[in-house]
Amino acid sequence: MRATIPRTTALLRTTAVLTAGLVLGTGLTSCAASAGDRPLVVVTTNILGDVVGELVGDQAEVMTLMPPDADPHSFEISARQAARITGAQLLVSNGLGLEEGLTQHLETAADEGVPIVEAGSLVDVLETASGATDPHFWTDPTQMTSVVDGVTEALLEEIPTLDAAKLQANAATYTAELEALDAEMAEAFAAIPAEQRKLVTNHHVFGYLAARYDFQVIGAVIPSGTTLAAPSASDLDELSTAIEEAGVRTIFADSSQPDRLVQVLADEADVDVAVVPLFTESLTAESGDAPTYLTMMRANTERIATGLSP
Repeated sequence: MRATIPRTTALLRTTAVLTAGLVLGTGLTSCAASAGDRPLVVVTTNILGDVVGELVGDQAEVMTLMPPDADPHSFEISARQAARITGAQLLVSNGLGLEEGLTQHLETAADEGVPIVEAGSLVDVLETASGATDPHFWTDPTQMTSVVDGVTEALLEEIPTLDAAKLQANAATYTAELEALDAEMAEAFAAIPAEQRKLVTNHHVFGYLAARYDFQVIGAVIPSGTTLAAPSASDLDELSTAIEEAGVRTIFADSSQPDRLVQVLADEADVDVAVVPLFTESLTAESGDAPTYLTMMRANTERIATGLSP
C-alpha cells in the first residue's frame, strides 16, 4: 500500500521547496550581477595582461586577448572577444606596431570611444638596427616601471569606481618587484665577461635588454622587429660572417617558435654554436616555465647567463 502524505505536510514541503528555489535563484542572480558589475579591462598581450592583473587584483575583470605561447605579431581573436572589446572601460595595448593582427579591432574600439592606453607611449622607445621602432620594451624591467605608472594613472582616471588606495598599493608593491628583478638581472649579467656579452636571436627582441645591461646585439636571423618577415640568403650570409668574426657561442630562439632557421644559421656558420630557447614575446600556460612576467624574465636571465658564460 502506498503511504499517503497528509495535506498539511505536503503544503509545507511545497512551500519549502519554492522558498529554497527563490533563495537559490536570487543568489545566482546576485552572483551574476556581481560578476557583471566589475569593470572590464581588455589587454592585448599576455605579458601586459599579467601586469595589469597584478595592479587591479579582483577589482576588475581583466580579459587578455593573446593566449599563452602565442606570437603577438600574428595571433587572432574570437568573435566573442572582438564584441567585448567595445564594452571595455579601458583597453591596454602594447603599441609600437606589435599587435599587427589586431589593428582593425583596435581602430574599431577607438572609434567606439573606448579609452586606450598604449604601453609603448609610456617608455623610452628604441630602434632596431634597421631603423624600425622596437616594440619589445619589456625585456628591460626599468621600462616596465614606467608602464606600471602610466597604466595605474589611466585606471584611476577611466575607472573611478576602483579603490585608489588599493590600486596604488598594488602598483608600489609591483614596482618594488621590478626593481628587485632589475638588480638580479644586473648581477647575473655582470658575471659574463664583457667580450662574451653578444646576442644573436631569431629576430630582434633584446634591444632594450642589451641597452640596459651592456650587451652587443650581433644580429638576428630575421632582420626585423616582427616574425612575419623572412630572412634572405644574403641576410644569412652576412649574419653567419658576423657570428664567426665575433666568436658567438650561443644563439637564442623563441621557445614558442620552431628554431629551424636558427639551426640552419648555426650550420651555415660552420662553428660550434648552441641553440637555447628563451621566452621572448609570450608567457606560457600555468604549467610552463614562464607563466608570469617576473618568472619569464628570471628564466631568460638564467639561460642567457648560462649560455654566454665561460
